[in-house]
Amino acid sequence: MDLNTDIKYVKGVGGVCSELFGKLGIFTVGGLLFNFPRDYEDWSKIIPITETKFGEQCCIKARITNAPSGMKTKNGQMIFKAAATDGQGIVLLTFFNNKYVVNQLFENEEYLFFGKINQNIIGGREMLSPRFVKVSGNDKIHPVYRQTEKLSTKKIEAVTANALSALKGSIEETLPEYIILKYRLMGREEALFNMHFPENSEKLRLARRRLVFEELLYMQLGLLYVREGSRSKTSVVIKEDKTQEFYSLLPYELTSAQKRCIEECIGDMKTKRPMNRLLQGDVGSGKTSVAAALIYTAVKNGFQCAMMAPTEVLAEQHCKSLSSVFKGKINIVLLTGSVKSSQKKLIKKSLEDGSAELVVGTHAVISDDVKFKNLGLVITDEQHRFGVNQRTALSNKGKNPHTLVMSATPIPRTLGLIIYGDLDISVIDELPGGRQPIETYCVGTSYHGRLYNFIKKHLDEGRQAYIVCPLVEEGASELVPAQEYAEYLKNSVFSSYSVGLIHGKMKPNEKERIMREFSRGEIRLLVATVVIEVGIDVPNATVMIIENAERFGLSQLHQLRGRIGRGKYKSTCVLVSDAENEEAKSRFKIMCETTDGFKIAEEDLKQRGPGDFLGSRQHGLPELKLANILTDTKILYAAQKQAENIMLADPDLSLPEHRGIKTQVKNIFEKFSGAGIN
Repeated sequence: MDLNTDIKYVKGVGGVCSELFGKLGIFTVGGLLFNFPRDYEDWSKIIPITETKFGEQCCIKARITNAPSGMKTKNGQMIFKAAATDGQGIVLLTFFNNKYVVNQLFENEEYLFFGKINQNIIGGREMLSPRFVKVSGNDKIHPVYRQTEKLSTKKIEAVTANALSALKGSIEETLPEYIILKYRLMGREEALFNMHFPENSEKLRLARRRLVFEELLYMQLGLLYVREGSRSKTSVVIKEDKTQEFYSLLPYELTSAQKRCIEECIGDMKTKRPMNRLLQGDVGSGKTSVAAALIYTAVKNGFQCAMMAPTEVLAEQHCKSLSSVFKGKINIVLLTGSVKSSQKKLIKKSLEDGSAELVVGTHAVISDDVKFKNLGLVITDEQHRFGVNQRTALSNKGKNPHTLVMSATPIPRTLGLIIYGDLDISVIDELPGGRQPIETYCVGTSYHGRLYNFIKKHLDEGRQAYIVCPLVEEGASELVPAQEYAEYLKNSVFSSYSVGLIHGKMKPNEKERIMREFSRGEIRLLVATVVIEVGIDVPNATVMIIENAERFGLSQLHQLRGRIGRGKYKSTCVLVSDAENEEAKSRFKIMCETTDGFKIAEEDLKQRGPGDFLGSRQHGLPELKLANILTDTKILYAAQKQAENIMLADPDLSLPEHRGIKTQVKNIFEKFSGAGIN
């Protein structure tokens, strides 16, 4: 038997039971052993009955004084009650519809009981449906597994014990000895035994540390392998740095952070290995100016560039702003789904013959019939909205072009190591001068009258404002749809002002018309859904009211708020909510305390956990079974450093001591973006 053996051959499984394991995604012995417990019950810490606390789980050792006896309730349910003592205290034991307990608990016999201590109606101690075992040899830490209706944690525990027993002495070590000694790691076999059946809490800690390190090392190595593989060589080598020439086109001075990021990118583009870099910056930090500098240098060195945005709105805005910066020195075309067919043909022809030097567009840019003459730089904006495959599809339009991905969604560094392990990271960590901090407040719906007056005051001063509504889901009757709200405001409170509406279901040309009118100041108050989360840059907008703010995530609230405060005027964001739950209150408190996107991202990660935070951003990365990037930061950094050292010394993982590592990395990454690890 080995880790690849079908689980049905493990003692205690068989055909029918193996189907139940299959529902948990467990098909092999390896799948079983890497199905780690979701929790543990420490039966080794026995507490005297008199010292147990109401409402807390504990383990007691007690002798049965009254054997279980049953009684039927009015609704036909059978309840069995027994009593036990440890010589000092007494506990009542209650079991529901468990007729077997009569033949399992015997008077004067001693057992271990594990469960929550409750206070019964006469003030005594009671355990409802406790787990119990005979005392002999069971006072240890027990694993608790996720289970199905017909497959209990007790059954999984027994089968896992059988598998480990059968494999004793034959589980192959995968890490080289020098790594085990360097980091003082437990051996793989011992770690697997102690993850399921810990000898004590310290052995459990060491076992988990070993397996977390291993998991993160494989993850980092796989990502580095993907990155190095994509960087084999490129003919897109920048010979002349045109950065200073680009700066002369600008009517403003870039920040030192922007200039640093440009230098890092140009440095990459001068080498024979393609740049593969993430440009990360908070809302309004000036990522587009950095991208423009790279585009200018690439084009002036004879290469074409492509920029892909997730929405037509954002693509159109990028095209407009870049055209303004380049002042006709670069031939730009816009390619989106709504461009007319006849125009698309001309655009595609200009890209193929090289007359178009920069294309800005949506997914339309990666269509099969879009061909380039000499693509040298590809840029994707709002990276988290694209999958790795889409990013790769754009890069494949050229011969190993340089790649820049931009994100205005700040990712905590620990999470960035996982999501963007295949990218170098540049961070714009300062905002352009003249930007005023946005004041943020949270109020209840009773403040609507005052809020409307506040908006009017700013409109009368020549400014503009947003009112953001959440998307109305079916059954969410307490929310007013944006369309109805806009009509109400237009016909009552703001009847003397121009009120506009924009939402995701509108046609692209209609959204563009509304945005253009808002940008020109023809619309003074814009009622919107989250469609404005990206894509609108109106420096004159100084007020944002976010209705039902509890329905937005922390990072999303921050993204929305970033639509204001983009000019020289003082700006205010008001979160409107009557929510009383602690989670919502915590989000609002953070929003009111800071405008630092990275701090907000860290808090969002803590609140939601990695799974929810990643959402679609994980785009196919292997799932972490054991590691927790919130608590295992030190191990993550150590694993990353070790992975980098291994790749420097043995980039093909061909040395004998790395054979086990290579096998593991290959198994994990075989489904990742078609990454071949040979």
